[in-house]
Amino acid sequence: MIQLEGQGWRLAWRDGHQPLGAQPFPVLIGGQGWAVELTAAEAKALAAAVVDLTGEHQALVDQLLAEEAISLELERGPWWLALEGDRLQWSLKGVLSPEAGQRALEVSWSVDASPALCQALQRLGGQP
Repeated sequence: MIQLEGQGWRLAWRDGHQPLGAQPFPVLIGGQGWAVELTAAEAKALAAAVVDLTGEHQALVDQLLAEEAISLELERGPWWLALEGDRLQWSLKGVLSPEAGQRALEVSWSVDASPALCQALQRLGGQP
């Protein structure tokens, strides 16, 4: 099991000895005072969407004034994500809206937790 955590976030998943799809919910993700388990497909979709959203923010950083606020949204697969803040600090929130009959989730991370969580999710995205 690979476990990463920091102030206000947590991410854990099965290591390479056991494929992500070996259990129904092999990924645990959490924030300040909460945690939830995700399927491998949900986790991989979240990781990919976060990479794209943070990449979009990074592409705009040089165009933003120091005091200028930004709000970016991305809807991909079962996830809707929003990045809100400025050129240096931003928070992340998301909503999982899966197929009918499945659970839905709403998640969020603070300005302090969001960048580190996004880096950790990039590691998860590279898992088999």
